[in-house]
Amino acid sequence: MMIFERGDVVFVLFPNSDLRTAKKRPVIIIQSDHLATGLQQHVVAMISSNLDRANHASRVLVHLDTTEGKNSGLLTNSVIMTDNIATIRDGELDRKLGKIKNMIRIDEALYHTLGL
Repeated sequence: MMIFERGDVVFVLFPNSDLRTAKKRPVIIIQSDHLATGLQQHVVAMISSNLDRANHASRVLVHLDTTEGKNSGLLTNSVIMTDNIATIRDGELDRKLGKIKNMIRIDEALYHTLGL
């Protein structure tokens, strides 16, 4: 079993908001590495290649021409959507694509999304 950490960009079958359909897409793991709930799952945020979804305080644009973008493993400029979060069972996390090491902008977006 692979070990996934906060900031890892992972490919997964992500549920649509109707909870009946899903789509394979990249996500970023946003939970603490030491959450230790005893549950075999991770809290993730959806990543979209639809750049029209950017320009919102709950979303982070990732450009491939930056160090962050190059290390992410993403294939196109993308938007991390902290306003679209899911809890995914570990067995459903397909493969690691890359990692975003600097989570400051994502944390700021999460603060906005969650009202912290």
